[in-house]
Amino acid sequence: MVAPFPPNTGPMIVGGASPRWSRRDFLGRIGRGAGLLAAGGLLAACDAGSSSSSEATAGRAPIDWEEWWSTKRATGRLDFANWPYYIDYTQGGRQSLNAFTEETGIHVNYFHTIDGNASFLAEIEPYLEADLTPFYDLIVMTNGPQVSKLIDSGYLTPLDHTRLVNFDTHASELVRDPAWDPGNRYSVAWQSGITGIAYRPEAVEALGRTPTSLGDLFDPALEGRVGMMTDLQDLGSAALLAIGVEPERSDEQDWVKAADGLREQRASGVVAGYYDQSYVQALRSGEVWISQAWSGDIFQQQQLGQEIEFVVPEEGAILWTDNMLIPRNAKHPADAMAMMDFVYRPDIAAMIADWVWYVCPVPAAARIIARRFEHPEVASSPLVFPPTESMGPNGPYKAYKVFESDDEALTWESIFGSIPLGL
Repeated sequence: MVAPFPPNTGPMIVGGASPRWSRRDFLGRIGRGAGLLAAGGLLAACDAGSSSSSEATAGRAPIDWEEWWSTKRATGRLDFANWPYYIDYTQGGRQSLNAFTEETGIHVNYFHTIDGNASFLAEIEPYLEADLTPFYDLIVMTNGPQVSKLIDSGYLTPLDHTRLVNFDTHASELVRDPAWDPGNRYSVAWQSGITGIAYRPEAVEALGRTPTSLGDLFDPALEGRVGMMTDLQDLGSAALLAIGVEPERSDEQDWVKAADGLREQRASGVVAGYYDQSYVQALRSGEVWISQAWSGDIFQQQQLGQEIEFVVPEEGAILWTDNMLIPRNAKHPADAMAMMDFVYRPDIAAMIADWVWYVCPVPAAARIIARRFEHPEVASSPLVFPPTESMGPNGPYKAYKVFESDDEALTWESIFGSIPLGL
């Protein structure tokens, strides 16, 4: 039986000037998301040909996935759910999807239906829990509690890496073997992004210098002009980095100290508000002069002529990843695997990266963007093609905390979740 929920696609808005939606939603709908976060859990890592420990956790009979995949063939159809404005689009349509259909014969039903990780999980989880065939064969979600929930509950299909030749050949080291999914057992990256700081000329004038530090978000010279995020992953991670603690190595004592700093920041009057994707408009209008920001949004604004700059704070910035995942019982898993591998061809990755302007998982795409598409400003941007050495203890990019238990995830939410609510 196929899950009977309809896709909520909405109208597709074409053109680079369209505002982009958030790629993440940790806080999201706090009433719906809180219950889901309680179920977020441990990551499972197994050999590709073995049964999954998450199946045992979920009470299902183990599956020999190597044998299971040996029986799967492409059917000619793929139902693909992604975030709005997150794939190439021109007057000729989505060129990457058109090329995929022409070369494979697989027709893609593409739904830009995801507007938050928590809300999307709330939509699909009842059908996954009931072991129904989900509507979507391929979904895109951000590393965090919701992806951990999907893995730990046995709601995802382990990938057949024999079908990921392009990924094995071309994937950046930044997206291989991530902490939240060791060995890329369940996921490969769609795109990544960087959470740093964006600022207007007024912030430079108020500070008397160019912003360089997370400490600038706490500076009284910017009273009433600072934007902070409602996304608890980004809000808490920035607060930790501001006190010199890397989120992935932090503990509850660190979280309490970081949250105290955020309360002091709020009480000082420097915060104009806590924003989701609307921080972009707040920056454009001058409502805020400096804000936490996502790299792709600001790069887009720069190309549109806005006087908004993006900086990786000296304390570090968070590199996050939106992941392609195949739900358990997907009707067309081989077609989904074909798409996963197809977008790791450098020419296809270049089509997508040249439009979305987030971090591309295929370094070889930069040369194509610079030469074939004649966009050297995209190819040379560290916001689209960051160097591999940028991750790690000595690099500017840090990772989200990977929660080791459900209770730990709930504790993070309880500590940081009250900040945007004024509690």
